Amino acid sequence: MQQESYVLGFTPPSPEISAAYLLSKLSFYTDAADVAADLQNAVSGIVVIDTRSAEHYARGHVPGSVSFPHKQMTAESTRELSKEVVYVTYCDGIGCNGSTQGAYKLAKLGFRVKEMIGGLDFWIRDQHPLAVGEERGNYAKALAPDDCGCA
Repeated sequence: MQQESYVLGFTPPSPEISAAYLLSKLSFYTDAADVAADLQNAVSGIVVIDTRSAEHYARGHVPGSVSFPHKQMTAESTRELSKEVVYVTYCDGIGCNGSTQGAYKLAKLGFRVKEMIGGLDFWIRDQHPLAVGEERGNYAKALAPDDCGCA
């Protein structure tokens, strides 16, 4: 007796509905490889924000990211931020919602945002380097790991 499929237990949507959903999903999220490439290429249209505490940022962060803990995001504290760029938020990883909270607060205040899926955990798993201390640091191409195969 053949077992019923768990995968097909729910009918998949049409290709058109799948495409619309996946396009929407890509509008909200980015990954470590894409963030790394943009940082290495000095893309000016994004600002990467570490939404964890300043202490956690100092222990290790994405090179080129700025420290802006989500708990400190208010209309007052974001007054000087540009609305011409996209802010990419990240936190520790999938067990942390700091990036979601930061992205939500920024979006609510009128900024364009994306979340980096997997946060610092996936960044480290992909073997990207960390910057340590209070300085932003810089992600030079020479520091890049071998291609992850995502491209």
